[in-house]
Amino acid sequence: MKTSAAVTLKACDTAKTSTIEAYPKGGRSRARSVSGMDALYVASATSKGGRTGHAATSDGSLEVDLVIPPELGGAGGAGTNPEQLFATGYASCFLSALSLMAAKREVDASEARVTADVGLKNVSGGFGLEIELHVRLPGVEREVAEKLVERAHRVCPYSNATRGNVDVALTIEEPAAAPV
Repeated sequence: MKTSAAVTLKACDTAKTSTIEAYPKGGRSRARSVSGMDALYVASATSKGGRTGHAATSDGSLEVDLVIPPELGGAGGAGTNPEQLFATGYASCFLSALSLMAAKREVDASEARVTADVGLKNVSGGFGLEIELHVRLPGVEREVAEKLVERAHRVCPYSNATRGNVDVALTIEEPAAAPV
């Protein structure tokens, strides 16, 4: 049985209402409304202990120990961190968007690769992210690759979520095919 309670959040002098919902063990198995919009899919994960804790998805398909990397003053060791998880998600999502754009134009992107570098940086009042996506499209002409990357950046949910508040650099790595 699902229970829910409404909470009013105030951000930027605009009141928003959101719903906090509790689900039985096993998590969600269907799409639901998020922020008043119908979601095609909802992923849910819970973290305990923050950067030195444990996180898991509601369906049990992903469980990770979290560690602070030595570069941030932590001990490092076995485990991951939020930046690595974000990089993994963004790279995978962008590659899916890129593959979709390529398929629509009948371009073979089966050997495409995307690497996301996610950096944690100081910003006024806290911390922020900076991201660089490295895209490899073997066998695709440079001009076509540029158009595909631009279009993928417009449709990728991660790109849309970060646009305007996170610096994202797009780099097409060689070898891109030379024009014939």
